[in-house]
Formats: sequence, C-alpha cells, structure tokens
Amino acid sequence: MTGAGRGIGAAIARRLEADGHRVYRLDVNPGPGVIVCNITDEAAVNRVAEEIAVDGPVEVLVNNAGHWRFGALEDVSSEDFRAVLDVNVLGTSYAARSALRQFRAQGAGHLIVTSSVVGRRGIPGSAFYSATKAAAVGLVEGIRAETFGTAIHASIVYPISTATEFHETIRREYGIEYRGRGPKQHVDVVAAAIVSCIARPKPEVYPYRPAKWLGVLSVIAPRWADRLV
Repeated sequence: MTGAGRGIGAAIARRLEADGHRVYRLDVNPGPGVIVCNITDEAAVNRVAEEIAVDGPVEVLVNNAGHWRFGALEDVSSEDFRAVLDVNVLGTSYAARSALRQFRAQGAGHLIVTSSVVGRRGIPGSAFYSATKAAAVGLVEGIRAETFGTAIHASIVYPISTATEFHETIRREYGIEYRGRGPKQHVDVVAAAIVSCIARPKPEVYPYRPAKWLGVLSVIAPRWADRLV
C-alpha cells in the first residue's frame, strides 16, 4: 500500500492488520512499520515490489499516495505543478504498472486507486489537483478495460474532504490555512469503504454516497454543477 504512513493509508492498514492480513506499508516518510519508498522513482518502486513478491503473491495494491497544492491555476508555481504531477499521475502509474506485472504473472489481483471526488468535478482552488485526480480515473478505467474478463480487478475511490494530516502538511510546507466548505468525512469511513471493496471488488467506491450525484450533475447539468461548487 502506498501512502500508508498516515491518514487514510494508515487507517486502511490498521483495519487489514486487525483482520489478520499481511500489509506492506510504503511511504515517502519514515515511520513505524513503513518501507520507505518514493513512488516517483520508478526503479525504487520496482525494486520494492520485487522484494515484497519474495514473500508470496501480492493480492492487492492500494495506491493511496497523493500530493496537493491549493491555489488558483495562475498562482501555482511550475515546481508545485511538477510535484503534484509526479506523485498523483506518474507515481500512481509506476506503482500500478509494477503491480499489474505481478497480477498478470499470477493470474489474479486487485488494484485500488484513491482518487477524489474532485476527479469527477473540479473545484475552485484545485484546478491542477483536480486534473491529476481525473487522470487517475482514466488510468483505472483503461486498466479495467484491458483486464476485462480476467481475475484482475481495478477500482477507483472518490473520497470527499477527509480529516487527515493532509491540511496540516499543506500549512507546514506552503504556509496555507485551508478550511474547505461542504461535507467532510472521517478517515475511518474512507478506510472502511476501501476494505469493503477489497473483500468484494467493485469498479467505483464513493465513501460519501451523495457525492456520486455530483458526477451525474456534471454530465446532465454542468452549469448547475458549476454553481454548486
């Protein structure tokens, strides 16, 4: 599991470990039980995947690592663009590709990618972040089509704003205090939804079910969706 040191990833790991599953926690930051791995380094991702595979088949990859930068598109620096792109798109793709090689070799597996509801509908102050999360959706949908009819599953998760260390990290690294309006959910709600998807794979997961209708509204009435966000 990537991005497993804190927040949603750590909550998922705790639930799975409590149920007796062996969990490999990958994170860019050191921590208890964490395998330090920067998913933007494809060689490092492949190396860790090979080391983990020595212990036996990899059944599930939860691709949870993510990076965020708040601000109007014209105010976000090129360096921040690259940092968000590297983690949310390239890093996610590297980890997914590495897992898929193993899944195809063993004939089964389950890829889960944590996107965001803003991957379905962009919001003010997160245009570029929304674009990277939409890219994750396209990635998973393509993988699902490529593996259709096999025992390989691919799922995309759409959390809403979730109470994690994410906002504290943004404050510390960028000096921005962000308190978004709208509904929020607890990290354990997202973790429970993802663990349920592991037990019974499905294409899409909305931990906050009403959020699904935002995507529907974006298709049938985009102007109203604009007003809502």
